[in-house]
Amino acid sequence: MNEQLPPKIYLLPNLMTAGNLFCGFTATLKILEGALLQASNPDAAGDLFHTAIWFVLGAFVFDFLDGRLARLGGHESPFGREFDSLADIVSFGLAPALMVYRVVLQEFPRACWIIAFIYLACGALRLARFNSAATGHNGAQHQNTFTGFPIPAAAGLIASITLFLLWLAEGEHHLGNWKFVLPPLLLFLSFMMFSRFEYPSFKGINWKTKKSIPRFLIISLIVIFTVMNYEWMPAVLFLSYLLYGFLRPWLSREWRRGIEEEIGEESPAETAEQTR
Repeated sequence: MNEQLPPKIYLLPNLMTAGNLFCGFTATLKILEGALLQASNPDAAGDLFHTAIWFVLGAFVFDFLDGRLARLGGHESPFGREFDSLADIVSFGLAPALMVYRVVLQEFPRACWIIAFIYLACGALRLARFNSAATGHNGAQHQNTFTGFPIPAAAGLIASITLFLLWLAEGEHHLGNWKFVLPPLLLFLSFMMFSRFEYPSFKGINWKTKKSIPRFLIISLIVIFTVMNYEWMPAVLFLSYLLYGFLRPWLSREWRRGIEEEIGEESPAETAEQTR
């Protein structure tokens, strides 16, 4: 009788996933702490919500790194995929939904509950669909594109837009009428997660990725400019990624290849295609 072997747990990729989960859990705690202080001390509550935004964005960074480390070392596994999805539903599903619920929609209790839950449910369903498709293909996934807007990018967009609106409020720790932008955004992203628009996954980006000097300089300038303008530049990047899905079908193959080029060394299939 064959005994089932225990799943392998690779250290570095799953440490990154644990960092993702930690950021999502901490963001949720900060939101709950802010909710308790919202009536008595709005300024302290605003600071806690602001901190929660940074933890959601930090979870996005950890999520970006875990898959790259796994693919770099050839350590992708079903365990890592499931662990990553469980962390994602906390960091990119529960935390953003709860943040919008407490910061924006508390004036409309029934409507805000429904909108926040729709986003959370759509995020969970998307992750379940992604894992089911991966299992159905024996772990082989489309490495180049996602069908539908990925949930980490959706959470990053919500967090960065909220950060931008707080910046527009000039440190007043409240969003004023701008907060009514977020409920439609939450519903729109719920729809986009199940849309048929395709988005580049950038899964091929790793430490071995090669770029020309001009592209390297452009990417470096974008990173530096984002750090210098952290209040609004992340929102621009996430919005650009969202809009790219609408523009992608209209771009030529050369344009798409130039924008989405990920791996410095061409795969054998790409080489064979070019030599035909």
